[in-house]
Amino acid sequence: MTTGTQSYRYPAASALHDRRLTLQTSGGRTERGLLANPRFFTGFLTAGEPAAVGLLTLADVARTDFRRAGQPLDGSFGGYRDPIVTCGGERLRFESFSACCGAYARLDVLPAGLDGDRLDHGTTNVDVNPPLYAALTRVGGRDPLRLSVGPDDLTVTTLDGAVVEKKVPLPERWLRSLAEVPAIAARFEPRAALTPAETTAFINRLPSAASREVRWVSQVGRSLRVATAPARGAVCLAGPGRLALLRPLLRFARGLRVFGPSVAPGSGPAPSGWELDLGAMRFLLLLSPGTFRGFSGEGGLLEALADPTAADDAETVAPLLGWAQVVDVDAVASAGGLAPQRVRAALAVLATSGRVGYDPAEAAYFHRELPFDPALVTGLNPRLAGARALVDGGHVTPSGEGFEVRAGERTYRVYPVAGGGLGCTCSWWVDHRGERGPCTHVLAAGAAGAAGGAR
Repeated sequence: MTTGTQSYRYPAASALHDRRLTLQTSGGRTERGLLANPRFFTGFLTAGEPAAVGLLTLADVARTDFRRAGQPLDGSFGGYRDPIVTCGGERLRFESFSACCGAYARLDVLPAGLDGDRLDHGTTNVDVNPPLYAALTRVGGRDPLRLSVGPDDLTVTTLDGAVVEKKVPLPERWLRSLAEVPAIAARFEPRAALTPAETTAFINRLPSAASREVRWVSQVGRSLRVATAPARGAVCLAGPGRLALLRPLLRFARGLRVFGPSVAPGSGPAPSGWELDLGAMRFLLLLSPGTFRGFSGEGGLLEALADPTAADDAETVAPLLGWAQVVDVDAVASAGGLAPQRVRAALAVLATSGRVGYDPAEAAYFHRELPFDPALVTGLNPRLAGARALVDGGHVTPSGEGFEVRAGERTYRVYPVAGGGLGCTCSWWVDHRGERGPCTHVLAAGAAGAAGGAR
C-alpha cells in the first residue's frame, strides 16, 4: 500500500568534478525552519575514497530488493529513494533503506572525517543520480575530497537554471519500517568485535546474496563461530548473503562490531547490527530477521505509542533535542522536569514520526527530522488503531489479574506473564510470544489499565 509520493526538487543535479563533490538538497527541516534547499556543509572529506565507497554502498542498499535474490531494482535506479542526510554540528549522517524494507544502512562521517564549515543543522534528502554514481566509482586514493552538502555558491546564484525533479512513491511498509528501526536498535547490545583481518575473512566466507538461511553467530576468541541454533549471547544472521553489501568497504575497515538483542536457546529469528569502523567514518548495516520479513511488522514502538503519558511527554521532549548528535537523556530529563525513564519512552514515541534515530555504537538516540510529511509516518500502526477502537468501544474489561477483550464474536483473555508484561490467548500471541511486539488485545488492555490508573 502506498501512502503518498515524495517529491524531490533539486536546484541542479549532484555532481563530482575534479574531486569536488556537490550533493544537492531538496526540502529539509533545519534549526531555522523548513527550507527548500538547505546548505549544511562546505569543506573537505578527509578520506575521499572511503567516503565515496560508503556513499555507493548506501545507494546499493536503497536500490536492492532482497526478496528478489538481492538484485537491484530493474538493474537501475527505478523506484530509488534518495538518501537522507542529517547535520548535527560535528558529523554528517547519511541514511538509506532497502526497497524490501529489510535492510537499513547509515554512513556516519565523524569529526575527524570533516574539515570545513557547518552552515546549518537539520535533515534533508540528497540527490544521487546515475552519472554521480558512475563518477563515485572512479574516486581513488586517500586524498581529501571537497564536499558541499547543499547548493554551492555558484548554484545559489543560478537557481533559475535547470531544476531536477523526482517523484517516488512511499509505500506504507517502507515508512513504517524506517520508523521502527530506532526502537529495534535501542534494544541492541554489543556482542562481538573483530580485527580487520578477521572481519574480511568472516564476510568473505558468507554465501551469496541469494542465501535466505538463518544462522547464529557467537564470538569465540578473535573470530565468529556460525551455528544453526541460537545460544545465549548469540546474534542472529538471517539471510547471510545480505552482508555482501559490505565487501567493497572491507579494504578500509579497521574492525567490525556486531550488535543484537538478548536471545536464548529456543529464540526465534531476530534483527542484528553490523558496523564497520572506517577510521574517520562508521558504516552501519541493520538486518531484519529474514529476507522476506521487513522491519515494519516488528512492533517495537507499539507499547510506547499506547501509553498516553509517553505521547504527552514527547511534546515536552521534542523542543529540547536541539539537533543533538547524541541525546543526553539525563540533561533532557533535567531540562524538561521528567524522570529519565519517561524521557526514554518519549523518545520512542518521537521515533514514530522519524524525529530521532538511534546509534548502537553510542548507545544513544540522535535528533533528526525526516524530510517527509510527519502525517505520512504517524498513524501507520493498524494494531494500535485496533486497540484504541476496542478501548473506545468499551470492549476491555478487568478480570482477575488481567483483562477480557471482546473483538468481534470472540473474547480473548489477557494475562500477566512471567518476567513482566502481558500475554494473550489470541493466535498472534501464540505464534510470536511477543517477539514481534504486542498484539492488539494486549495493547488495548495496557491502554485501558493506564487510563484506569490515571483516573
